[in-house]
Amino acid sequence: MTKKVLALMTAGIMAAVSITGCGGSSAPASTTAAAAASTTAAAAAAAPAGGAASTDFPTQNVNGIVQWGEGGGTDSLMRPLATLAQDKLGQSIVVQNMTGGTGSIATQYVYDQDADGYNLLMGAENPSLYKALDILDLTYENFDCVILIGDETTGVAVGKDSPYHSLKEICDAANSGKEITLATTGTGGLPWEVGALITSITGATFNQVQYDSDASARVAVLGGECDFTICKVQSCLEEYKSGDLKLLCMLATDKVEQMPDVPLVTEEYPDFAQYLPWGPFYGVFVKEGTDPAITAKLSEAFKAGFDDASYQEVLKNYNINPMGYTGEDARKYLESWKTNTIDALTKAGAIAQ
Repeated sequence: MTKKVLALMTAGIMAAVSITGCGGSSAPASTTAAAAASTTAAAAAAAPAGGAASTDFPTQNVNGIVQWGEGGGTDSLMRPLATLAQDKLGQSIVVQNMTGGTGSIATQYVYDQDADGYNLLMGAENPSLYKALDILDLTYENFDCVILIGDETTGVAVGKDSPYHSLKEICDAANSGKEITLATTGTGGLPWEVGALITSITGATFNQVQYDSDASARVAVLGGECDFTICKVQSCLEEYKSGDLKLLCMLATDKVEQMPDVPLVTEEYPDFAQYLPWGPFYGVFVKEGTDPAITAKLSEAFKAGFDDASYQEVLKNYNINPMGYTGEDARKYLESWKTNTIDALTKAGAIAQ
């Protein structure tokens, strides 16, 4: 029996006890009192730690599980933030990478741990689409958000020696029958998501080659293994500045300040406007059922790190739109992003209706 089923059964039993108590029992007062005391004691034993335990949290190192590989966009944002947050938290946050399954292996791993706040999921937007894509029966609805860091702009990238100088040239080549390879991170990953939108607008289809992170996908393009990929500004900025990577267009409504010469995708394909603005986001999460006091402590620590001037500089340098959302603000953003993206991908034909 899974933990999830056990949790549902426990919730049902507790609900039944509550309903019986409110219905006016005919049992003797002493019996009712004894039963109530027994129920209260059992609930206290089974409930998440809320008193001294949550006050003392954390009493040991906290694990930060990054969904993607070292050097990728998610990893690059999480490590400096964890360093700042641990100073406020009073315990080390040990960041480790757990790749595979478009981030689903890390997501499942964190969900399989106790809901005690000692295992954090450090992820990007991907889990929002897991159920819709039949990747995993979990989404961010099965986690509580510690903090939403920010979202960002992406672009179509090729190597410096690429024969392609625009997205239209790539799409025209694909539509003429030439095999064009797109370096991706798997179904549900950023290049796959954008690739689906490009297909919906242009009709071009691509041979997708999967890598374990956006950094690896980018290296594949730099080395000529693949024709193009989709890059986040923060992860390709240095290679763009050095001239090793060419950005053909940005999927945005406004030009990127650090890349003023890169055109917007709508200049070649005006119909792309229906999907914009759109971009990946980043956040830190704990398993659902974690004591709210513990989640609040984590949120306070990560918000302090987020607000630090040095981290705001990191976000600026990577062209991340800073959010710092917690609580209800984070929940509303996550729900809106999921709904809008699934609608777009369904319209693009990447998700079956």
